[in-house]
Amino acid sequence: MFEALFQTFDDPEGGAATAPRVAALRAELVRRGLTGFVVPRADRHQNEYLAPSEERLAWLTGFTGSAAVAIVLADRAAIFVDGRYTLQVRDQVDSGIFSIEHLVDGPPETWLESNLPAGAKLGYDPWLHTVDGAQKLAKACAAADAALVPTEPNPIDALWTDRPPPPLGPVALHDLQYAGEDCAAKLVRLRAEVARLKADALVVSNPQGVAWLFNIRGADVPHTPLPLSFAIVPRDGRPALYMDGRKLANTVRHAIEEQTDVREPAAFATDIAALGGAKQMVRLDQASAADALAKLVTQAGGRTSPGTDPITLMKAVKNDTEIAGARAAQLRDGAAVVRFLAWFDREAPAGKLTEIDAVAALESFRRETGKLKDVSFPTIAGAGPNGAIVHYRVTRKTNRRIAAGDLFLIDSGGQYQDGTTDITRTVAVGVPSDEMRARFTRVLKGHIAIATAVFPDGTTGAQIDSFARQSLWAAGLDFDHGTGHGVGSYLSVHEGPASISKRGAAALKRGMILSNEPGYYKTDAYGIRIENLVLTVEAPPVAGAEKPLNAFETLTLAPIDRRLIDPRLLSRDEIDWLDAYHARVSAALAPLVDAETRTWLAPATAPLDRSGRSA
Repeated sequence: MFEALFQTFDDPEGGAATAPRVAALRAELVRRGLTGFVVPRADRHQNEYLAPSEERLAWLTGFTGSAAVAIVLADRAAIFVDGRYTLQVRDQVDSGIFSIEHLVDGPPETWLESNLPAGAKLGYDPWLHTVDGAQKLAKACAAADAALVPTEPNPIDALWTDRPPPPLGPVALHDLQYAGEDCAAKLVRLRAEVARLKADALVVSNPQGVAWLFNIRGADVPHTPLPLSFAIVPRDGRPALYMDGRKLANTVRHAIEEQTDVREPAAFATDIAALGGAKQMVRLDQASAADALAKLVTQAGGRTSPGTDPITLMKAVKNDTEIAGARAAQLRDGAAVVRFLAWFDREAPAGKLTEIDAVAALESFRRETGKLKDVSFPTIAGAGPNGAIVHYRVTRKTNRRIAAGDLFLIDSGGQYQDGTTDITRTVAVGVPSDEMRARFTRVLKGHIAIATAVFPDGTTGAQIDSFARQSLWAAGLDFDHGTGHGVGSYLSVHEGPASISKRGAAALKRGMILSNEPGYYKTDAYGIRIENLVLTVEAPPVAGAEKPLNAFETLTLAPIDRRLIDPRLLSRDEIDWLDAYHARVSAALAPLVDAETRTWLAPATAPLDRSGRSA
């Protein structure tokens, strides 16, 4: 049942080869006249998931987390990670070579000011840093009376002798039945935005934007159907798409070339410089455009206009076809998740299941839909104390047996042509403690507060993030991650510009799909998270309203574990919401699952016992 999965459970390499690699890098830096070098976990597009050929940080340090920066100087080195990876980094990185620093509390720039010797020359690859990132490094170097030096080619590439080749995933057309708008119409809208921004051309450096604009999908990075590529869209004239032609079948190339010129990647830098030579104003995406791109424009005499790529917002606001696809994907995915939850409840009490067993089973149920293209991210499946690690990924080394008394947290998603899913459920194995039930219920209250929120058009995610935390705060509790992130349409499961978080500055617009995922984590004990995807919609009419109002429609369909709920902590309205949600889950999914699962689903979605509830 558990064969041919999209994800693996291999233990990372760790830092066994670190010492000779760091020594080789230092020798290469001396040869180039450099004092040190900055190694981010990044590719030329600032992608979340990297192709194996771009994992330079992992090659050098052994660290495989999703966010980190290393700095190697002649006599010292450091690696910077955020709070998600403080345990993992100590397992994977040789602390005798790299000091372990906090990416947020003591960022690389602060470390450089204290550790760079005067007169030092710090190298960096301008293709792997944004303009803003490079400016921060340059400022830190200046404070240390040192210099930041663009370094091409990347010195690690000269040392990494068994580096995998760049990916050549085939490109597929994303049919209009899923996209809902053809490329020509998107280009008309985009050119109007480029004109509004008073730019002569837009550089599309985020492959998500390329995929959306040209209605294509790829297979170059794990779990996100991206074709690694760039594009230039002039205010007037034909755009150009820069992509290795070996990814394109003749029929695909022909369809793409109806709207754009297809050029080899080697031409990209030349064409960017030509925009500068023509004294053009070039719009660069501040989140994904490499510092190298800005230099190519300005050194040739052009000007740059840094800011948000307008595609980012256009892509985030889903059209009617994409919304219909999201609903269909959630329905299909919900049936697979319910089959898993029923299976888990039958098997877990025996005490024989492991975290890997659960991950493999859930992916297998999704595969049996016949529609699964990939998982949307590696499944987070934490039993007991592992559930308290927010971005935990099970390996054969960490794999834990699921035992009676555990809470089991499973956060997962699927990639389907009609939509991307992301769902978290926390399940009791055996009888939960009173503390577990109380804290789960407080998380649920926060989840319901977001699900039922009504807010003026133009409200940002930062303004409503606290809705999810009120009940936890009242008990002196909280969680250290955002409440929600944007979700793409058969694209990235983490999509900008909107989020429900303390830093969520973008307005939540109708048509945006976001996650609603408050949580609570007790270190070394258990974790709780309840996640559904929600669609931003027009709110039902409110008598006397003076502003347009928005609300959320919950898209995800799966039971929330009733055994973990203390009804005494819920209001009548909260119980009404939960009962209505469960009735909807039952009506939608019962016809799609087998008889054994339907038997399980009926009590799992029954109305909550209201005895002893709060007023």
